[in-house]
Amino acid sequence: MYVQRLVRWTVLMAAMGSAGLVAGQGVSVAPAFGGGGSKQLTASLVAEVTEAAPGKTFRIAVKLEHEEHWHSYGKVLPEGVIGKPTRLTFTVPEGWTVEELPWPATAEVDSTGGKKSEGYEGTVYLPATVTPAADAATDGTAEIQVKVDALVCDPQNCMPAKPEASLSLKIGPTAVANAEMAEIFAKVGAGAVVGAKNGDAAGVGTERSFLSYLVLAFIGGLILNVMPCVFPVLGIKIMGFVNQAGEDRRKILMHGLAYAAGVLVCFWALAGLLIALKSGGQDLGWGFQLQSPVFVFCLALFLFLFGLNMAGLFEVGSSAVGVGQELQSKSGLGGSFFSGLLATVVATPCSAPFLGPALGFAFTLPAASSLLFFTVIGVGLASPYLVLSAFPKAVAALPRPGAWMETFKQLMSFLLFATVAYLLWTLEAMIDESLLQKVLFALVLAAMGGWIYGRWSLPHKKPATRALGVVGGMGVVAIAVWLGWPGGLSSVNKWGEWSPEKVAELRAEGRPVYIDYTARWCATCQFNKRVYKDASLQALIKEKEVVLLKADWTNEDNRITQALAELGKAAVPVNVLYVPGEGAPVVLPELLSVENVSEALRKIGD
Repeated sequence: MYVQRLVRWTVLMAAMGSAGLVAGQGVSVAPAFGGGGSKQLTASLVAEVTEAAPGKTFRIAVKLEHEEHWHSYGKVLPEGVIGKPTRLTFTVPEGWTVEELPWPATAEVDSTGGKKSEGYEGTVYLPATVTPAADAATDGTAEIQVKVDALVCDPQNCMPAKPEASLSLKIGPTAVANAEMAEIFAKVGAGAVVGAKNGDAAGVGTERSFLSYLVLAFIGGLILNVMPCVFPVLGIKIMGFVNQAGEDRRKILMHGLAYAAGVLVCFWALAGLLIALKSGGQDLGWGFQLQSPVFVFCLALFLFLFGLNMAGLFEVGSSAVGVGQELQSKSGLGGSFFSGLLATVVATPCSAPFLGPALGFAFTLPAASSLLFFTVIGVGLASPYLVLSAFPKAVAALPRPGAWMETFKQLMSFLLFATVAYLLWTLEAMIDESLLQKVLFALVLAAMGGWIYGRWSLPHKKPATRALGVVGGMGVVAIAVWLGWPGGLSSVNKWGEWSPEKVAELRAEGRPVYIDYTARWCATCQFNKRVYKDASLQALIKEKEVVLLKADWTNEDNRITQALAELGKAAVPVNVLYVPGEGAPVVLPELLSVENVSEALRKIGD
């Protein structure tokens, strides 16, 4: 639980100081990947008729039942609610149509972390209309199916839930009403939440919650000022304002406002980019990206690189102070505006470990909220300039920049490394172990790329050397991304867990069985796994209906030791195929290829 909370707290603390409460409200997302229902949420289908008639529309409803203290979300998330919209996918006979009706109003629920949210608890009915085909046979039956894609949460955890349900109806010349469901559909028609713990939707516990988010966003923007390449600019800029305006405090304040406006424009540009990226219409909610191996890998690599940056392996934005000094020489309010605009651009890269992960939270917000969110962060970043412009003598009270700032930054890097460790543990459950090995080596390459950049791109180096450092570092990181990229590499064929009993059972059923005796410490075993990703081999495995079993000898297992001895082997890798009707297995060569595995599989059915 602590580590699960840490990943959210760390990523959003980096953007908003103590904004772990902002992102997930202390939510832990259980790594429950894959389909199927759960005891926390069950689904069934009910209809207002017991017998349907051709061409006559009738209503059905998906009945969702939540375990006590658990809730799910509505079709659309209210502003400020962190969660995932519930989706229904219906399957009806050919020629039939189904159309969702408005769902019941969501009610106030206690979300994870003790905050108020909106969703469904208890029992709720989600209605739809079904119209049978006009030429449907009146002497048969029809089946309606639904797949639910939802998120269920209790005060400590959230997990995906994908229950399925089906309903069989007779088809007759006239529709027959279902008297037992009449009362239910009367309430569904009125838009009631049947059986919910709280019957009325409440949106007032949300506004207060989002306001607290904005407060923390302001604090996060304020914290950006203590970063090493931002903090020294504070005094320099204010003294620049004083030099331009003399002793006229009004003019000094106007320069501060112009500078703050430049900062805000920068953040609005970032918000506009974010809104544009979201315009595709994809549902984005914090935590559910973690079901994507690609997203988990990219996030882990992103945080790992910035952790190395914070630890001092390389510096980003090291020339920000110098650029800030150059920008202060511009005159007039326009100069102060562009000074704020450009200084923010060049100064915030070294704050990227704090600012960049803010996108993780901003992606969960509607467009207007995203814009407001970034505006408040910008106000937080600009506020010291405004205060010091109003009271320029207060510059003398600022703590002197020093080693404490670098120590603080390096200390924060360990939070990011802890998050990376959690993400890798999550990724392990989603990809093949051979791919996990590549991911780990990809992180090593990424660290090397950061080292190359940090070693040869320093400001005092010659331009050609600096260019080589930038290109070389980015090139090695690009190779790391290519090496560890999990998209499209996972085998479509799933491996079951080996046991002697399982093998005997499958062989008794006449099933072909392929066994991979392997271990993680066996380098040849990991090399062999490349062949299973071949599309033609995967198709052959599916065609022959081969059952794949993995006998993992990473830890001592006397059953595997005995099985290897019976095969005349004492070490791994060993790969065997049991062909139905044959007593002895086909033992493959130690070094596998697509050709020799395919040749063995073609013996099935010969």
